[in-house]
Order: sequence, then C-alpha cells, then structure tokens
Amino acid sequence: MTISFNNDWLFTDDFEAGFENAEPVRLPHTACEIPYNYIDCNDYQMLCGYKKSFFAPDDWCGKRILLRLDGAAHVATVYCNGHEAAHHACGYTAFTADLTDYIKLGEQNTVTVRLDTRESLNIPPFGFVIDYLCYGGLYREAFLEVRNDCYIKAVSIENTDLRDIAVKISTSDNLSCGKLITDILDADGKIVSSAGGAEFELTVQDGMLWSTHSPYLYTLRSRITDGEAVLDEKTYRFGLRTARFENDGFYLNGSKMKLRGINRHQSFAYTGYAMPKSMQRYDADILKYELGVNAVRTSHYPQSQHFIDRCDELGILVFTEIPGWQHIGDDAWKEQAVENTREMVEQYMHHPSIILWGVRINESQDDDELYKKTNAVAHKLDRSRQTSGVRYIEKSSLLEDVYAFNDFSHSGKNAGLKAKNSITSDKRRPYLVSECNGHMFPTKPFDDERHRLSHALRHARVLDAMYAAEDICGIFPWCMFDYNTHKDFGSGDGICYHGVMDMFRNPKLAASVFASQSDAAPCCVVSSSMDIGEHPAGDLGSVHVFTNADSINLYKNGLLVKEFYPDRKNFSALPHPPVVIDDFIGNLLETQEGYDRKTADCLKDCLGAIAKYGTSALPPKYIIKLARLMLFKGLRFSYGVELYGKYVSNWGGEATEWRFDAIKDGKVVKSVTKKPGRQAYIEVEVSHTRLVESDTYDVAAVRIRATDEYGNPAVYYHEPVCLSCSDNISIIGPDIISLKGGCGGTYVKTKGVSGHAELKVNDILIKFSVETAN
Repeated sequence: MTISFNNDWLFTDDFEAGFENAEPVRLPHTACEIPYNYIDCNDYQMLCGYKKSFFAPDDWCGKRILLRLDGAAHVATVYCNGHEAAHHACGYTAFTADLTDYIKLGEQNTVTVRLDTRESLNIPPFGFVIDYLCYGGLYREAFLEVRNDCYIKAVSIENTDLRDIAVKISTSDNLSCGKLITDILDADGKIVSSAGGAEFELTVQDGMLWSTHSPYLYTLRSRITDGEAVLDEKTYRFGLRTARFENDGFYLNGSKMKLRGINRHQSFAYTGYAMPKSMQRYDADILKYELGVNAVRTSHYPQSQHFIDRCDELGILVFTEIPGWQHIGDDAWKEQAVENTREMVEQYMHHPSIILWGVRINESQDDDELYKKTNAVAHKLDRSRQTSGVRYIEKSSLLEDVYAFNDFSHSGKNAGLKAKNSITSDKRRPYLVSECNGHMFPTKPFDDERHRLSHALRHARVLDAMYAAEDICGIFPWCMFDYNTHKDFGSGDGICYHGVMDMFRNPKLAASVFASQSDAAPCCVVSSSMDIGEHPAGDLGSVHVFTNADSINLYKNGLLVKEFYPDRKNFSALPHPPVVIDDFIGNLLETQEGYDRKTADCLKDCLGAIAKYGTSALPPKYIIKLARLMLFKGLRFSYGVELYGKYVSNWGGEATEWRFDAIKDGKVVKSVTKKPGRQAYIEVEVSHTRLVESDTYDVAAVRIRATDEYGNPAVYYHEPVCLSCSDNISIIGPDIISLKGGCGGTYVKTKGVSGHAELKVNDILIKFSVETAN
C-alpha cells in the first residue's frame, strides 16, 4: 500500500526555533518563494524543518513502514517520534527512511525533517560559484509505503538487445517467504511474457520497439506471491530499444539519427524547483510540440520522474547527469559524487528515454581518480547504456564512452562549431556538443529586433553545423528558457537571459528556429515587424522567415511581390533553412508600373541603393545607372521620388500591409500579416483548465502575451496586468505583474476544494474545474 504523504505538513524556516510559529504547507514546497528578478540568494538558504503527524493503525503490525522523499534540497535528516531514521545528502535524488522500528501502532506519530538548504554544504554542486539557483525545500512529492516484511526493494531493467531485457530484482530479505513472479504487459494490459526468480533474461517475441516516432511502452510487474495471495508488487514502465553512440553518429534501434536537443533546468518562476506532476509533464510537452526537439539534457542534475515519464511517453531522448557545476571538492565531497552516480542510475535506469549517463561534474577539470569511480559505478549497474561527461576542455582526459563538449566558439560570423578532430582526445570515440550559444549572446524578449534576429541566427548556424558534420552525434544548445541565477552571472537582475523562451516558457524568436525543424505542424515566424524605425537609417535589411514550408510568397497590399525559397547557400545541411527576404519590390515594377524586366531590375537596384546609402553618399555606379534611366528611359526625378515613396519608404497614404504566405506542396499552410498596429491586445494561454488533485495539489501555467490586431507580438508593450482568482484556487506570485517584452505569466494552484474556479487576467476570464480526492 502506497499512501500520498503530501498534505498537512508544518514548515518552519528555523529548525532550531521549533514549530511553534510554523505554517501549514503541502508538498511539493519551496523553502522560500522568490521574486521574478532582483533576488537575494540568501533568502532560500536556511536550516529549516518540516513536520507531519499521522495515525498508524493496529493492522500495520508486522508491516514495514517506509517514507520516501523524492526531492529534499539539500541535506535531510528524517526523525520519527524523535528517533533518527535516515540521513541523505543529495537534493536531486530520492531516498527512503525506514520508520518501522519507531512507529507507535494505534497512536498518532510524528515525522520531522531537518533540512539544510545552505549553499555552504560540502556536497555537490556546492563549493564555489554556480550559474543557477539551487533553491531548497521538500520540492518533490512524498509517499508512505506500508509493505509486508518481505517486499521488493528495487528492480533494474537493461536492454541487452532490441527485444531482449535483463532483469534484476532485489528484495528485503532475500525472499525468505513466497515466490517471485514477473510479468511483461503490453499497452493493453495483456501479459506477453513471464519469468520467475530474482535475476533473469527474457525476449519479448515480436515486441513493439520504442522510438522517437513511436514510443511504445511495456509494463514490468514483479510480485511476491504466497499461493493466491500477493504479498508485494512493483511496476515499472519500460521500452524495447537499443541506443548506441558510435564514432560516426548516434543509432537508435540500429538506425542513425541526429540528436536535435536542448538543455533544461527544472526551475520555475517564484517557486524554484517546487512544482507538481502537471508542470513537469508540461515542460516535456513544450519540448515536443512547441520546440520540436527530439532530445533534452537535464542540466545539471537528475530531474523529476514525472518529467522523464513524459519523455518516455513522447519519445524524447534524455541525457541525464549527476549534480555539479565546475567545482570538485575534497574526498568526502567526491564520495558523495560517486554515491550520487549510484542513486541516479538505480532510480532512473528503467526509463527508455534515457540514452546517456553523465558521470562527470559539469565543466570540471580532469580528475581521473574520481571519474574512474563514477564510470565504474554506472557501467556496473547498467551495462546497456554508455557514459559521458560534459567538459569545456579540449583534448581532455577521456574515461567515458562519449566525449561531450561545450562548444561556445560561434561568435555570429565564424563557423557554427569546431571540428570534432580539433576537440577530442580520442578521434575514434563518439562526440556530441552538450552546450552552445547561451551566455555568448544573452537575449531578452525586449531587445531590439536585430539583436533578437542575431540570437536566432546563431542557433540556426550551430544546428546547421551539427547536421553538416557526420561525426557529431547531436547538439544540446543552451538553453530552453531563462532562469534565475547568482550575482556572479546574469544581467544584474538575477536572471540569465540565455533561453530561447522566457521564464514562463513564452517563445523568443530563437524558439522558431527549433520549431521550424520539425514537420509536426506548419511553422511560419517572421523576424521583423516591418517597421523601419526598428532599423538604423530605416533600412530593413534582410527579413528572415523561420519556416518548414517549401517557399514564402510575399504580398504587399495584396499584390504578389515575389516567391522566396529556403537559404540553402548559407544553411546547406539544416532540414529547413530560414527563408531570406531581401527584395521588397520584387516584380512590382513590372506588374504595376509596366517596366520591362531589365529596366525594372536596374531601377530596383537604384532604389535599394538610395535606401542603403542615402542620396548624398550614393556610390558612383548607381548615379550612372540613374543617369542612364533618365536619359534613355525618360525617368523624371519627381517620378523617381514617387516610386521611392511607393516601393521603399512607404511614406504617406495608407499603411503598408505585408503578408507572408507559407507554401507547402503548392498550398498555403500558414499566413502572417504585418501592418502597423493600432492597439495591443492581451492573449492568455493556459496549460489546462481541468485541475485534478491526486497525490497533491495541481497547478496550471498561465502564459500571457500582448499582440497587435494581427496576432504579432507586441514586444514593446510593458504594461501592468492585474490578476485575481476565486477563493478555491490561489495565484502563485504577485497579483499585479508587468509584461516584459510583451509577455509574462503566472500560475494558479488548487487548495483542496473541488468545484468551479475562475482566474481574471485584466478583463479576461478563465474558467477552471477543480477535482479533488475528497
């Protein structure tokens, strides 16, 4: 029996002072909510405490009572009725406290957790500066397990071949009672294979393979039985698949594919790490359906099982790693890193989405003694997966199977990536890029248009370079979204603006680079608002359209200017290069003014040069061209001025309307209209409106964006937004926010009360239904 153990906790921010002034909380819980920006990192660092009372009925006699905490940041000591039951020194892995010997049957019992969230602790990732906040609290769920004295402790599942698995089952007392039986169930719950004993190999005949396109999941169910009675049972979902990194690339089920991934922190605005199942799964949905990636790196620590579960379901490949950031501590610190490796592998190895273990402290110096141990632990526990370790060092000591390198070499004008052979210490080993971009070009949602475009093009170039290099297995650009950080990093306001999304997961322009590489849904994102005031000297320059379409038809005031095609000259390997639009006159001088092709092209060149250089600095060759047009084609100066106003400056008259039609297989699949907006409108997107409490409270993400009347982002709309809600839900964070770059967000949280609920965003009403276990 497993009991959700997330409600009715008491929390104190001073463990030594006791619980007299404690506040009631539910798990997941953050030790301290923080503001969106301008943060005091000391606020969440404390020696805090959690306490919960519960009744232990007499029929628990002879049972094992186990408390599992899925995430306690960072050093936790668990007491039951005043007796120490467990101590754990990693904030990113789960642990179990055996309460059996301290339980009082037929009475109220108390569990207390002493939790040290301070960053001065001598455990990973602490010891020096860290480029992300580590927060604190019992930030994942808790469960009380009431088990028979003979119970299943853990099950390991290894893919030894496409449809072959090796299973090891550990029990509490070497199975002194009952019989151990394991069944493999398909997605419909039908038993397709069975085995007995604590260690065995089996083949799932004609089994469905797990892949990125068809992530088929089986369930392994292990039971201890005594006759007809089931004494204990554990279930795990898994997939049938092979994943291998080779010198020439990555192979899933024997087929070569490129890993087009991204890095993800597990943090959220205000609450840090503390978010329930729905929000963890929602991030995976965003990766799959909005960014279109096929892989993710859980930088820089193991993340929520809910998130990895959803990656299993969606077919997102995962590179997960032990906690750490550059620093390596003393011997005790290193021992904890080895223990973290063991816990990571044991707790996550059943997930088919995980393809690579990171057994090296992110961006650390070489330490062969330490990394021989972490590699040995991972390989001993899991023979089916390879190991890697993220480094920024070229020609580094390579003990892992895969060389992972943070390639920050791209500056916007040079090659997207360095060649593998210039980086690796062993050219025969597999190679991947574990980070790129990020801090090299921080970009805020409210930066000017050219900055935002440069950010997007940097991502396009590194992706193109990855696809062009046969010996680069994949790439994980930095990073999915902006995040809070320490004073040593960020933009002075406590935020690293390194994401392709903002902290609320609103997309920046760079997000469309990733989305356009997927064929799942039509994509057409135009880099420019088409307003000349965004550009020096009013020169629009080149406009980029990030799209997966075959071409873009550009219309000006309803008239076809020209059809434009993907830029395969500069992005030769990218599945869907951006479309570059650098001609805003196109064929209009022929179709609307009656000029022949040669004359129209000459006149178009001159008008474009005037826009670029001005009349006073016009190069001689254009002056000569204009003179020829006036002499031989009768072009009058006044008519030339009129044409410039009509086709270049667009001054006077009605506002110019630009339409970009994305063409796929001869059909318009998406259309974008650009025209000077007269008003900003607020749009609200909610992750889900049916809020369901199961193991704990539920949370819905609310993304807020300002757009013009044509649906384009109003990036310079920074006005306040007022939030209010009904009594049976609560708002996480402030109830008045200001948009940043025309976007923002909030979260709403259930309070254990079922019924209908409402959230107002200014005058926009969102209705929710709330379902509770009661």
